[in-house]
Amino acid sequence: MIPARQMEKLISSKHNIQHVPESYILPPEIRPRKVAIHSCKCVPVIDLHGIIDRNRQDLVQRIMKAGQEFGFFQLTNHGVPEELMKETVKVAEEFFQLPVEDMASFYSEDPRKECRLYTSIDYDHEKVHFWRDNLRHLCHPLEDHVGEWPRNPTRYREVMGNYAVRVRELCLMLLDLICEGLGIESGYFEGGLGKVQILSLNYYPPCPDPALTLGLPKHADPNLITVLNQGHALQVISNGMLRCAEHRVVTNAYVAGTTVTSFIQPSNDSLIQPAALLLTDAVFPYTELSHMMSLSGNS
Repeated sequence: MIPARQMEKLISSKHNIQHVPESYILPPEIRPRKVAIHSCKCVPVIDLHGIIDRNRQDLVQRIMKAGQEFGFFQLTNHGVPEELMKETVKVAEEFFQLPVEDMASFYSEDPRKECRLYTSIDYDHEKVHFWRDNLRHLCHPLEDHVGEWPRNPTRYREVMGNYAVRVRELCLMLLDLICEGLGIESGYFEGGLGKVQILSLNYYPPCPDPALTLGLPKHADPNLITVLNQGHALQVISNGMLRCAEHRVVTNAYVAGTTVTSFIQPSNDSLIQPAALLLTDAVFPYTELSHMMSLSGNS
């Protein structure tokens, strides 16, 4: 039984907040602020339609260019049904709208728990908290993990399971295209390097003063690939040929935000190192490290 005081940590449990609690107010130097927006290139859009025809090589080059210049890109015609995408976000919203007692069995401060609900990043040990609740769980192979997922909302397992399978197919296809662009063998990422898949559901309630806090601080994902983003591990494996995009999450005073993110990442015992075909005497910026070590910092 989870003590009620634990569930009170969830930012979604704090109703009718008129002011940002002191424990959520960031130091001035890392608060979101209004900045001048400099003109820049448009965010690259990659259209996956026609991937098997003569435009495949052009598609590979555009993915590589986007990865090198931006570290992320937007996908169109990616094969994940639009209705499934909408249903996935809707079910995620429904989960975070459940009564606190219905979510209590999933709350844990232990990051090793397979299906875990928590708030901020490391609530009990951080000096300041971030304005988000998160549910995350393993989802590959699906049959090994779906039994640990929430049963409420009643559609949760069906919808999230379908979404996880379709997004994994998409991610593996993208990774094979990246293999082509890097000049390494097809399927390079299919073993231990791409073994783990995690679904991460973030909920950012309306915030009374978005200028004082963040949903998440600036960070780079310590994964192989994040849907719409390439993560830190991919930068290492490509020997610096692809960028890792740092990003953060700002809050909103009027509208709650719900996101569903899929991470493909190596198993904890996998060794992360530049692909051998990409090594030269002149270009060798990364050393071998385990994925567990990579999670501890931007090594």
